[in-house]
Amino acid sequence: MKLSIIVPVYNEEKTIVEVLHRLLKEDISPVEKEIIVVDDGSKDKTGEKLKQFKDKGLKIVYHDKNQGKGAAVKTGIKNATGDYIIIQDADLEYHPKFIKLLLEPILQKRAEVVYGTRLDRMPNLKKEESEHLFILHYFGNRFLSLVTSILYGQWLTDMETCYKLFPKKAMQNIRLNARGFELEPEITAKLLKRGYKIKEVPITVVPRGYEEGKKLNTVRDGGKALWSLFKYRFID
Repeated sequence: MKLSIIVPVYNEEKTIVEVLHRLLKEDISPVEKEIIVVDDGSKDKTGEKLKQFKDKGLKIVYHDKNQGKGAAVKTGIKNATGDYIIIQDADLEYHPKFIKLLLEPILQKRAEVVYGTRLDRMPNLKKEESEHLFILHYFGNRFLSLVTSILYGQWLTDMETCYKLFPKKAMQNIRLNARGFELEPEITAKLLKRGYKIKEVPITVVPRGYEEGKKLNTVRDGGKALWSLFKYRFID
């Protein structure tokens, strides 16, 4: 089995080298891996950092201009040659050590789609949710996951997770429209509508603050996600 790891990146000069070092070093045998980085028109030194990598199994694709995370992921999917696909953010929130954990249900034939859930727990006010913005993210994500569960008939705790592991064949007849962060609900909605059951595996993350470059806007992107969940329940 081969896994394509898609890394959409935009202006991540401070973290992209470490992320790729972690991905290249991570052993996920017996699964073969390829890493596909999509530089989404970065304006900082991300492109320069990427050019230092000449590793086998690492493919780098460049967008001439910034198009959004959804567009970058779609480019990654088009270039993927693996049987399965997972998305890896280019910051340091998600550690690749959890990828092997997500692969276990696939290898054991207990699931076809696996999500890494950050939220199958109560809020942690001393660590992950120690800041008020992260509390807002926690409850916002739990609310969106609850809406997903109600609309699509399968219980999920973390629809917005970056770590979505799914078979490439699932994307063959799916048209992805999202260009930004609304990609997360769109992928989930369309997988569920096509009958895929999503298994969740608990993971932990190291949340990044806005002063460190976090790009998600809770209100704006949360509203788009909510609209996407309702829209794709009834169309497309």
